[in-house]
Formats: sequence, structure tokens, C-alpha cells
Amino acid sequence: MLAPGPGSRFIDCTLGAGGHALALLTASQPDGRLLGLDADPVALARAHERLVAGGIATDQFHLCHGHFRDLTTLAEATQLIDVDGILLDLGVSSYQLDTPERGFSFRADGPLDMRLDPTRGPTAADLIAELSEQQLADLIYRYGEERGSRRIARLIVERRRHTPITTTAALADLVTQAIGRGGRDRIHPATRTFQALRIAVNDELEQLASVLPQAVALLRSGGRLAVISFHSLEDRIVKQFFRDESGYGGSMNERTPHLRIITRKPIVAGPDERDVNPRARSAKLRVAEKL
Repeated sequence: MLAPGPGSRFIDCTLGAGGHALALLTASQPDGRLLGLDADPVALARAHERLVAGGIATDQFHLCHGHFRDLTTLAEATQLIDVDGILLDLGVSSYQLDTPERGFSFRADGPLDMRLDPTRGPTAADLIAELSEQQLADLIYRYGEERGSRRIARLIVERRRHTPITTTAALADLVTQAIGRGGRDRIHPATRTFQALRIAVNDELEQLASVLPQAVALLRSGGRLAVISFHSLEDRIVKQFFRDESGYGGSMNERTPHLRIITRKPIVAGPDERDVNPRARSAKLRVAEKL
């Protein structure tokens, strides 16, 4: 969908372990260039090793520690503007999920952190300790779409009066006590609460809304923006932005169209891919081209 070719210029706003970056640069030889951003310093180091091991010359990529809400500033600083493609692969990486010390998952006990950038900002434990019952209930409902948010918030406030809630196991057990195991719902009862806290800790939805217009401005005419989302809140923001910027709605939309939607429906993983990579089951890819 990003159609890389010799000399293509890309920005990977969510570098992770560098898999997408390596594929794009490999397909852009001999003189492609890429700017890679990530809030996680560990991810940057892992991606650098992967690109070099993949035979990519170090002068073909520039990796920056930063948040994608600062995309324009970082792109201008590295003189990578008027690019051929920009990629956003939202959420957390498998490496982060599988590292208990980062606190993203309840599958192994760890500190209740959840920061994509461990060098700054409050942790999930801080939010659990400081927010009021109403604030917690609103957060869990808004970002997790959790119908049991009030029961969860009530039990959090009751429990923290006696014992600080600082680990993933403690929070997961508390949520299960508050709302039960969910009957036919196949996901763990704490899934939505963990999602809500992670989104809040990392300001994810606001960052996404901020970066999308910046990305369009940095694309050349004919350049493409590709976004992979993993839950409905993200996908809704991307879908609505693409519709607005493509002039969808005729006379009801007074904006000058800037985009042409490539994927009328999002691309999702097929059965074979889901068997190999179960985490792909919720992924949705939307792509648009700058006019």
C-alpha cells in the first residue's frame, strides 16, 4: 500500500523493533531514506541493530526519541519532508507486552507502569492512586468502553485506602472481583481496564488526532498515509479524519479535499495470518493518498 521504490522517502512514526522500517528501506534501495520515531529508547536501540543487521547503511536512516505529536518538528530538523509515505502502527509492541517490567500486560506480574516512554510522565499506578472515584470510572468507561467501570472504580478506591495498588496482578485480580469473569466474553475481564489506563497514561488518542494532519502536510502529492489500529477508538479517529479530508459528504463538508481514500474498508488479517500471529486479529489497516 505504501508502494516503496528506489529512492523513496518514508517516516515510520512508531518504529518499534524496526520490522516495517527494514521492509521499507529494503524495497527503497539503493538510496531510500527513512526517519523513525519512537517514545521508547529501548525500541530505538533494537531497531538500529535490526536495520544494520539487515544491511541498511546508517546514512539511510535517522532514528529519533520522541512522540509523534512532535512529528513536524522532528521531520523538519532532519530535513525529511515531502515524503512518499508515512506509517503509524498504533498501540504497544509485542516486545513491550511480553516484558513484565513495563506493566502493559496482566499475563505476568510486574509494576503498574504502562508508559511507552519510561523517561517521563505519570505511571498507571500514579493514576490509580491519585484520581477520584468519578475520574477513574470516567477514564475506564471512555477509553476502555468498560460497562463495569463504576464498580471497578469503587473497588479501587476502597482497596487503596488500605493497600497501594502497584502491580499488574493486583489490579487484574481487583477488576475480576469487581465485575466477574464475563460469561461468554472470551477476553480477560481486566483487558478493557488495562487498555483504558494505557491510553490515558500515554495520551494516545489526543496524540493520534494531533499527528494525522501533520502527516498529511508532510506528504508529497501522491504520497500515502497508512495507519494500523487495534481498537475501535483509534480506528474511529482515523476513519473520520480520512472521510473529512477526502471531502466525504459533498456540500455538507466545506473542507477542501486533501486525501483520496485507498481502502474503502479497512484491510484485516486473514485466517492464516491470525493463526501465525494471533495479535493481528484486531488489527485494521487504513490507507489514504494525498491529492
